[in-house]
Formats: sequence, C-alpha cells, structure tokens
Amino acid sequence: TGSGQQSVTGVEASDDANSYWRIRGKNDGSCQRGTPVKCGQAVRLTHVNTGKNLHTHHFPSPLSNNQEVSAFGDDGEGDDLDIWIVQCSGTYWEREDAVRFKHVGTEVFLSITGEQYGHPIRGQREVHGMPTANHHNYWKAMEGVFIKPSMDPAKHDEL
Repeated sequence: TGSGQQSVTGVEASDDANSYWRIRGKNDGSCQRGTPVKCGQAVRLTHVNTGKNLHTHHFPSPLSNNQEVSAFGDDGEGDDLDIWIVQCSGTYWEREDAVRFKHVGTEVFLSITGEQYGHPIRGQREVHGMPTANHHNYWKAMEGVFIKPSMDPAKHDEL
C-alpha cells in the first residue's frame, strides 16, 4: 500500500546491522566527516546496507494512518523529500542526546509508536511521520562510529 517504496521499520535490538544509518549533509560535501552536527542543521540519513535515504511524502502509513516514511533513492541520491532538520537542545548533537528529526518538506516528526507488522516482517514496528512533537519522536544513537574532531588540524588520530 502507499507509495510502494521500501518500508522503514524499527526493532528493539540496538545492534541489528540492518538498523545503521549514515548522517550526511543536505548537499554533497556540506557535511564533512568528523564535523559536529549542529542543532537545526539539515541532514540526510542514508541506510548503510541499501544506500537509500530516509524519505517521507503525503501518503498515509499502512498501520497507524500517520505519514508514511520510506527508503528512497540510489547510492544516497534521492530528492528534496530526503531532508530532515536535527532538533536538539544545545549547539551540537552530542553522542548521548535524544534528538528529533523534523522533515523539511512536510513538517512531520520522525516517529515510532507501538504498531507492529505481521507477515512477512512480523514484530517490526512502523516508523512514520507525526504532525506534532511528542515522546514518540525522540531518537538516540545507540551504536555506530563516532568521530571526535581533532582540536589541532596538524595532528591526526587515524591512519
């Protein structure tokens, strides 16, 4: 139903390899590796395994009838409906912070509630867009690679 694009679902396990997303800038080159993400910054979230971007549009989601969230594009290239604003409380998105993602094009918040799919993705929860900020739209990075920027550009802490 809906757009026919790839579903985006949520699972309880924080170490599920299919749950990894890469934070990218709004445009190519606008988000260099190791640069802190600012609160209020526009980003794209690209699924590591498929190269598709987190995307939403005005289709109802199949379970909750909120706004459908899907994975769209190829190799990280999609369209303007892949852009989200990081909402957090400080200057930058800190590693331990719970943040919200507000969609630029439709102004919904990336959310997850309790609706679960049956066959063929039994137990996975529907990820969708909600029009209001609430406790269902906080997200926290649980796994991944976090790169701390070097204070001295002449020093490198990686090979």
